Amino acid sequence: MSSVAVLTQESFNEHRSGLLPEKAKAAVAGTSGAEDEDSLPTYKDAFPPLPEKPLPEGVQETGNAWTTKIRPLKSSVITQVFHVPLEERKYKDMNQFGEGDQAKVCLDIMHKTGAHLELSMAKDQGLSIMVSGKHDAVMKARKEIVSRLQTQASATVAIPKEHHRFVIGKSGEKLQELELKTATKIQIPRPEDPSNLIKISGTKEGLEKAKHEILLISAEQDKRAVERMNIEKVYHPFITGAYNKVVGELMQETGARINVPPPSVNKTEIVITGEKEQVALAIAKIKKIYEEKKKNATTIAVEVKKSQHKYVIGPKGNTLQEILDRTGVSVEIPPLDSSSETVILRGEPDRLGQALTEVYAKANSYTVSSVSAPSWLHRFIIGKKGQNLAKITQQMPKVHIEFTEGEDKITLEGPTKDVQIVQGQIEAIVTDLISRMDYTEISVDPKFHRHLIGKGGANINRIKELHKVSVRIPPDNEKSNLIRIEGDPQGVQEAKKELLELASRMENERTKDMIIEQRFHRAIIGQKGEKVKEIRDKFPEVIINFPDPAQKSDIVQLRGPRTEVEKCTKFMQKMVAEMVENSFSVSVPIFKQFHKNIIGKGGANIKKIREETNTKIDLPAENSNSEMIIITGKKANCEAAKNRILAIQKELVRGLFVSIPSKLHNSLIGSKGRFVRSIMEECGGVHIHFPTEGSGIDAVTIRGTAEEVEKAKKQLLSLAEEKENGEANGEVKEPADPLVPKKCDVIVLSGRKERCEAAVEALKALVPVSVAVEVPFELHRYIIGQKGSGIRKMMDEFEVNIQVPAHELQSDIISITGLASHLDRAKEGLLERVKELQAEQEDRALRSFKLTITVEPKYHPKIIGRKGAIITQIRNEHEVNIQFPEKNDENQDQITITGYEQNAVAARDAIQAIVDELEEMISEDITLDSKVHARIIGARGKGIRKIMDEFKFDVRFPQSGAADPNLVTVTGRPEHVDEAIDHLLNLEEEYMADVVENEAKMAYMKPSGSTASSMEEPRGPSKGFVVREAPWATGNEKAPDMSSSEEFPSFGAPVTNARSSPWGPKRF
Repeated sequence: MSSVAVLTQESFNEHRSGLLPEKAKAAVAGTSGAEDEDSLPTYKDAFPPLPEKPLPEGVQETGNAWTTKIRPLKSSVITQVFHVPLEERKYKDMNQFGEGDQAKVCLDIMHKTGAHLELSMAKDQGLSIMVSGKHDAVMKARKEIVSRLQTQASATVAIPKEHHRFVIGKSGEKLQELELKTATKIQIPRPEDPSNLIKISGTKEGLEKAKHEILLISAEQDKRAVERMNIEKVYHPFITGAYNKVVGELMQETGARINVPPPSVNKTEIVITGEKEQVALAIAKIKKIYEEKKKNATTIAVEVKKSQHKYVIGPKGNTLQEILDRTGVSVEIPPLDSSSETVILRGEPDRLGQALTEVYAKANSYTVSSVSAPSWLHRFIIGKKGQNLAKITQQMPKVHIEFTEGEDKITLEGPTKDVQIVQGQIEAIVTDLISRMDYTEISVDPKFHRHLIGKGGANINRIKELHKVSVRIPPDNEKSNLIRIEGDPQGVQEAKKELLELASRMENERTKDMIIEQRFHRAIIGQKGEKVKEIRDKFPEVIINFPDPAQKSDIVQLRGPRTEVEKCTKFMQKMVAEMVENSFSVSVPIFKQFHKNIIGKGGANIKKIREETNTKIDLPAENSNSEMIIITGKKANCEAAKNRILAIQKELVRGLFVSIPSKLHNSLIGSKGRFVRSIMEECGGVHIHFPTEGSGIDAVTIRGTAEEVEKAKKQLLSLAEEKENGEANGEVKEPADPLVPKKCDVIVLSGRKERCEAAVEALKALVPVSVAVEVPFELHRYIIGQKGSGIRKMMDEFEVNIQVPAHELQSDIISITGLASHLDRAKEGLLERVKELQAEQEDRALRSFKLTITVEPKYHPKIIGRKGAIITQIRNEHEVNIQFPEKNDENQDQITITGYEQNAVAARDAIQAIVDELEEMISEDITLDSKVHARIIGARGKGIRKIMDEFKFDVRFPQSGAADPNLVTVTGRPEHVDEAIDHLLNLEEEYMADVVENEAKMAYMKPSGSTASSMEEPRGPSKGFVVREAPWATGNEKAPDMSSSEEFPSFGAPVTNARSSPWGPKRF
């Protein structure tokens, strides 16, 4: 029979001490003095031999190492079953067992703890939960099950306030252990809360267990005593002793804990805790020291300069402890906030002299001195990245060198001799720098600073390199106009002169926006920028910026000297006026077949017309179906060119009207114009125009050359005759007389004469008629509407047919066909619509008014507001569109406003008012402890937004990783900033009190130094598993050979008789 045991890491560590192999012999031989050999197990204890023969029945087996010495190994996985009664179940829905909220909770518990849960329902509808996993995981899962699947009860237990910390335990370990053990939640009141009630929540069973455990802890602490002694503060050093030696010895002798307040805390109370007898013994010893010192000690007062007190105290008070250790005399130093310079020595009379000598020696061992040096030289003395200063401090590390901003001195502090040496070195550096360096300050308006710096610092870096100087331009938030130049005297003067010239030029500089329609921009720029280059050459000091074509902006910006900008503006305005005058355009429809005649041989005709009329004439491409010739130039010239082109066409074109019954028009046109197109193509491209369908007009217009018109006429009449006299039922009809009305066109009325005449008039009234209305061609598309919706609406409303000419005809005539009674109303409706569209055009032109306002980019976010609230309000209030510059836009300070002129001006004034208010604002930096930042900001910034709204200011907190995490910037109007800073500082004081309390409360939660250090200590070399009296260590036996098949035979292999083995007799 075989058994299997699960070896856990814990049990493995218990059986293995981890000794290195090379040290094993030394350990067995006893060379290691650190380990007691008698405590090591013997070989037979650790590896007992198995019994030779089975025991007879009834004979009890004697205890051996296998049953008594080695502890059974426990499995690392345990299983526990918890039962939740029906009345305590949180989820009682029987229909959702295995699903719903209860199942989700179980899955969450398994995910969080790593334990495995299995649920089952008992007969009494109670819930049985089997939890499997590692011990810690099972205990955590149990706690979660109790809190989330079982209804909770609560109770309180009262124990003395001073016992609470023992319930919590070191680093909160005891409290966590209790909560896991009892599956409850235990709430202990805060230290500042006077209540002594501890609240427990959980199941009834858990409540009772937790109560019992807490009361046990309290009962144990009742056996301990706490005593407080009030002893004058001046005698505390004698009780603690130098470096706390005396108080340490007292605690070791008595076993009590003695807490003496540190020198920085102004308390006289000494607290002793421990067993009652230990506390009484400690009190007696402390009283003895106190009474002895009070009786024998005397004092002496001496005057020591306030600045030398810190040298007497020493780093962390070490010097005071050193004097106390050597002489047994306590040195009392007045507090820092006191102006007193009196130092009191207290101790045995015969020791005071020695202590006084040491005090004076320490006080005079250090000195403070200063070196006069202009503040502007400080950074040159320090050197780049502190190189100059590092050389001095490396030689004299004990000397502290302090530079105070704005003061013309350098403070030195350290040993007297070292300070004198350093002082001489710095004075030599200062003298050298003053002899070869100079500085000056110039005043320049802050708005020009960024232009002085240039793009990417190009301007200022060039000046620095050229003149070998350092130039400091104040940042925007300083609102200062002073620029400081430092360096070689000659370089300083040259840099000053150049910067003042630049500033003077900028003060005279002007930026002007010209409104030029975007369609003219390309013409002004010219091919490859040739024309704009001519303008720039003519006005070299003026910078001309055209907007990006994608922005569809009409604003061209000019920047440069005032007079030059004005001259350039007038020149460009004249150029644009000429372009506007020359940009009149007219389209002339010319038959496609006549275009070659317009061009002439080798382009002679078109070239002559262009030159004589000074116009630009564009003809459509040969493969285009368009017949329109576009003429561009001055209006009078365009009209002259148009007349000349039409005259050429008139000479070539002959117009002819052919009367063909309207009923045949559709059949002559053919499917998709097949028949009429073939006639036009065959006859050299004549133009054949049929009247509108349903108009009742028989006249068909043919235009083209005389010869081609005649040819087309014959073909058209022939085709019409064929259609009219087409074969019907196999019989050929005789040609009809066009003057005789057809039978199908005759309506016969019969009845009384007067009634028949009335009926005739009524029938005539039903015959549709047409009327032509002149409507500007550019409005046709608005009348038609989107997908013809506009014109369909009018036709339905007035019960007429409205025919709009084709786009290529460029005609202004719209034809209305319908009953005579409807035509007048339809015409009026159409003309009314035309008036509306013209009014809309005028309104659109008025709404397109644009103006720009220059605003520094740093103010743009403030004008936009949170989530665009402010700019949206301005847009809605003034009904304008406000466009801010894009990220890659060259003019980042230009804001464009579009709308009615008066609205745009009002919106500009509103934005300017915001800018004026922002410019009046100031920024101040304050120090707020970073620990309270999150509390001031609040959840999702609600707290700080409320404060900002109340005090009307803006605040910026430092980002993570900032050099000074406590630095907060407050911006707003001066009166609001002062109020806001006071409020923030009050909040800091209030919240810091809570922070200090929380830190005091959580102090016990921090791991102790000893624990942390022990965790970090590297493990020593492993010693391995060592036994005594091993077979290979006694007599002549050797350790078994691992490679020997005799010592370690394979299963199934034949075995030969061999000598007895150290492992015992073989049984194969």
